[in-house]
Order: sequence, then C-alpha cells, then structure tokens
Amino acid sequence: MNMNERIRYLRKEELKMTQNDFASKIDISRSNLGNIETGEVAVTDRVISAVCREFNVNESWIRDGNGDIFNPVDRDIQIETFIGNVLRDESDNFKRRLISALCSLSEDEWEFLERKLREIVGTDENGTG
Repeated sequence: MNMNERIRYLRKEELKMTQNDFASKIDISRSNLGNIETGEVAVTDRVISAVCREFNVNESWIRDGNGDIFNPVDRDIQIETFIGNVLRDESDNFKRRLISALCSLSEDEWEFLERKLREIVGTDENGTG
C-alpha cells in the first residue's frame, strides 16, 4: 500500500469518515483529497502533518507503512481531546449538557456519582472488578 492508499484506508476503514468531513478536518478541499487518494496528486508534508495532528496518526505509518496506525494516547490527552471536540460542537447535545452539569457538582455529589458509577460497572474503589 502506498501513502495515498494509506490515507484512503485511514479515512474510510479506520475513521469511517466521508471525504468531505476528512478534508474539512485537515483544511483541504474534498476534490484535493480525492486526487490524493487516487494518486493523481502527491501527498505534501503539510497534509501529512495535518492528518497526524488531527487524527493522532503515526507519521511513520503514513509515510512508510511502518508501525501502528495511531500513536498511543495517554488518559489526559484522551480527556482533553474529548472535551475539546465537545466544546467545538456548538449544538446543545447530550455530551455538552453532561459536561456542563458535571462542572456544577459539589464534592458530595461527586462522591455520590462515583458510588453509582461503581455500582453500574461493578468495580471497587480501586477500579477493579
């Protein structure tokens, strides 16, 4: 698989995104992305950089097919990314309302919520089953 095919594979098979959505995230036109995916246009360093940044993709995999597709993500980065995505989406969806509600919880309410979540997922105080 060459670099152009890897980008198509990433978009279509791994991320399950349309060309429009993927192109928008990396700030190129849909037609440019289509040309990249078919090999009619070479993949630029700017496109590679944008793909790696926006989707946490391993640059070595994009360029050479080596290693895992995605870079490992630590928990704090996952949380940051999730909240950032929720905040960028300006619609009044459940995720946004939930985060807003969590912001106003007291310490007692946090403890209550923690107990309830442990009951739901069946874990003890250490997070193990």
